[in-house]
Amino acid sequence: MNKYFNLLIFFAAAVSVAGCSGALRYQNGSDSAGGNNEDITFTAGESYETVATYYADYYHGRATSSGEIYDREKLTAASPFIPLKTYVKVTNLKNGKSVVVRVNDRCICKSEKAIDLSFAAAREIDMIRDGVVPVRIDFKDN
Repeated sequence: MNKYFNLLIFFAAAVSVAGCSGALRYQNGSDSAGGNNEDITFTAGESYETVATYYADYYHGRATSSGEIYDREKLTAASPFIPLKTYVKVTNLKNGKSVVVRVNDRCICKSEKAIDLSFAAAREIDMIRDGVVPVRIDFKDN
């Protein structure tokens, strides 16, 4: 019985630690965040509703997946599946404010979240105080 109890404690701890981890960024130049996303395409005018967060100070000055240096004052974003160099319009569904960002980084986003905005982009749509907001992503013609 002690063996099974220890195993149960191990798995409970592993799940707890995994649930508390933050968004992961890919800095190896890969265009994929854990999988083959080559067949994912988006059409200009297409929309997607999801939840957004933002990232700021910790990644400021570090390399992004695209090789660019992350600047929290630029209008950029990270996404696990939106192709790098894609421009998207992100609208905060709580207040209707919008911003156009360029995806230049990858992240592993939790459950329903599909985009992580730069600090400047988050400020534009007035989501700094909330931290997490429902958004609509409109795919632009690049």
